[in-house]
Amino acid sequence: MSTRIGLLYPTRDCGEDDFADLCHRLDPALSLDFAYVQWSVDRVEELDTAGKTAAVRELGAPDRLTTAADEFATPPDVVSWACSSCSFTRGLAGAHEQAGALAGRLGVPASSTSLAYLAALDRLGLGRVALASVYHPDLTDVFAAFLAEAGVTTVHAVSADAASDRALAAWDAWQITDLVVAADHDDAPAVLLPETALHTTPLLAELEDRLGKPVLTATAVTLWDALDRAGATPVRDGLGTLFASGPRHAVA
Repeated sequence: MSTRIGLLYPTRDCGEDDFADLCHRLDPALSLDFAYVQWSVDRVEELDTAGKTAAVRELGAPDRLTTAADEFATPPDVVSWACSSCSFTRGLAGAHEQAGALAGRLGVPASSTSLAYLAALDRLGLGRVALASVYHPDLTDVFAAFLAEAGVTTVHAVSADAASDRALAAWDAWQITDLVVAADHDDAPAVLLPETALHTTPLLAELEDRLGKPVLTATAVTLWDALDRAGATPVRDGLGTLFASGPRHAVA
């Protein structure tokens, strides 16, 4: 029987097709279902930076997540809160609280994109990173602080300050690649690209070949971590270091 992955997602019709694409490439038999967490505001992009951060933090409230989790069409085998910013703005303890609430509600392993980053970095033995952030610099700093709580040092970061999830869902390969290249740093053995609205699956191998190091995208780490927690991590070459059958790029 195939693994049933349940993803909680913040904004409908943004990056769901990228998750589906990666699932299909990993294993066409994988089952993927989405449930949507409701925003308390209609147009997040019209808020100032402080307002956006507050809205993102509110969206990640554990009770909002558990309410949304009740909407899955079929009970999943594993669940993840597939949003980077909404899972790191409450800090490391808050991220674990989110996962714990979901596990308690559904009775299955639970995680989030931010916790998935930590799991992936641990698996690869990485403690220093560069951030290719789509966020405002203030929110980028919040993610760096989240990583620091877990002992991960950010040696360099760039911030695109994109307007919204929907704007990011429309980014093309050139925009994504330019951001990753700008974030790269000699002292960082990996680059993180924390945004689940971006369409990164077709670029996984290309980005790593361009930089010669792991490039961990939000979509890839979320699915890798979910499958790993379900005991079903697939090995597929051509989809980046996490899924490779052997060390694709040296890590340090």
